[in-house]
Amino acid sequence: MDRAVSDARLLAVETVESHVRAFFHGHSVEAVVCDLGPERREVVPDLRVLVVGPGPGSAGWAYVTAGCWGARESDGQGLEFVMTTHVRDQRFVDLMAMIAYYHCGGHRLDLEHSMPIGEPWVPGSTCDHLLISLPYLHGPDLEHCPLPAGHARILWTLPVTAAEIEFRRREGHEALEQLFDEAEIIPTDPFRASVV
Repeated sequence: MDRAVSDARLLAVETVESHVRAFFHGHSVEAVVCDLGPERREVVPDLRVLVVGPGPGSAGWAYVTAGCWGARESDGQGLEFVMTTHVRDQRFVDLMAMIAYYHCGGHRLDLEHSMPIGEPWVPGSTCDHLLISLPYLHGPDLEHCPLPAGHARILWTLPVTAAEIEFRRREGHEALEQLFDEAEIIPTDPFRASVV
């Protein structure tokens, strides 16, 4: 890999990490380097998952990727992902690494896309898919991350049910989000009832 490209990717990761730390001021933030294995590591070479503890801005835990932008950026524009949960668990670090690999390995995710997890979000949950949405719990100040060589957009990975994904396919993303609002879902509750 070209040294300049490698340096730009690493600078982007560091900038995303600085952005997340500034946004979650007053929260603990730990950068976890994910061991994806040698072949997968080539796809997302600089991946870190930032684990944000509860604090003044949020009572839950947040997991944010740092490293997707450099692997899939286009014209300086790229994505990172955030998930908000009720507890700290290595499972969520692993899930964020899976999302990063899925996105960077050829299944380009974007706003209003979805992906199957392949198992319940947590054991006993009916949520087994992820919906890519705006980071409503954190707002545009987290979503928009200026980088030296472009811009990263941090999107929310919301755990949802297969029935909710099917509804979205039929009725559209906005209709599903309306149901979420009407049901006043708690997005960090792994055992919430499906809204459809």
